[in-house]
Amino acid sequence: MAGVWSGYLTFGLVTLPVRLYSGARGERVSFHLLHAPDHQRLKQQMVCPKDGAVVPRNEAVRGHEYAKGEYVVIPEAAIKAAAPKTEREMEIVEFCRRGEIDPVWFEASYYLMPEKAGQKPYALLLEAMRRTGTWAVAQLSMHNREYLSLVRPTELAGVPAEQAGEAPQGLMLHTMFYLDELRVAEGFGTARVGEGAEAELKLARQLIEGMTKRFDPARFHDHYRENLEQLVEAGLAGKPAPKRGAAAKPAAVTDLMASLKASLERRGGERQGKPAAAGRRRKRAA
Repeated sequence: MAGVWSGYLTFGLVTLPVRLYSGARGERVSFHLLHAPDHQRLKQQMVCPKDGAVVPRNEAVRGHEYAKGEYVVIPEAAIKAAAPKTEREMEIVEFCRRGEIDPVWFEASYYLMPEKAGQKPYALLLEAMRRTGTWAVAQLSMHNREYLSLVRPTELAGVPAEQAGEAPQGLMLHTMFYLDELRVAEGFGTARVGEGAEAELKLARQLIEGMTKRFDPARFHDHYRENLEQLVEAGLAGKPAPKRGAAAKPAAVTDLMASLKASLERRGGERQGKPAAAGRRRKRAA
């Protein structure tokens, strides 16, 4: 696996060489735009709207729009020179208590791994953070941007043992949004439980407790991707697309207590071995 960033991690006067590796990659069925008559793949080109000419990349420059239709051109060398020291040095600026930062701040995840010369200080930092119950707030620059980041100890909870090994302990880095990038939906957090809702709360707690189990990602899969794969397979075989019924619109809840009781009864029936609807995992073609 190729690293996406390499440099030095610093905390206090301690410096160690590290490398970042992408923590996840989304899988999806992709499609290309084709010319309908001959099925040739279409190409994207840069075209000048003034004269309609196709512009080669060596004639393209970067400009910032400071007013509608008005740009200031910034040379590539100047953009590169603007990179701060965090382009090569990831600096831990402070620590916070574990769990203090809500996941809404997280943007992407990376494995933070030491180079050979940094094994000992890396292990020391990992164990010290684990024992103190802290996470580290850091800054680093990559891809022409300085990221606010969170570094935390992890054992990769939920990842199958055959993929992750026996409870691997290491540091994970999450790039984060800055305060001015976070958007809070209007009206968020205003819902409140009214008086006299203890009976409903009791049933809701029973339902939640009955549905609580250890997280296992193997139980979940992407139905949309599987449906698209079936479309592709049918197209390759010259068969019509599989027919799928329209999803039924859920009925509005008019009696919350009745809905909770019915949910508990259904859960009880499932525990006694009654068949329950479940997505079927389809084997991927080799």
